[in-house]
Amino acid sequence: MKNLSSRITLNPDQCGGRLCIRGLRIRVVDILDLLAEGLTQNEVLEEFPDLEIEDITAALKYARGKIDHPIVAA
Repeated sequence: MKNLSSRITLNPDQCGGRLCIRGLRIRVVDILDLLAEGLTQNEVLEEFPDLEIEDITAALKYARGKIDHPIVAA
């Protein structure tokens, strides 16, 4: 998935300005929370019928990108 911006959107007037999936009112953090609770990707799709498997992949890749950065020690 080359461009997460087609899946991960930000609208200051929606969901308190938190990241959402494709402009839907499904927050990235909601997907990550459900996966962290142990739901499978298929169960998440059942919880949010408007989601696509690529949306879940985008949420995971976004989260990975946020934690995978170098730390410079002085």
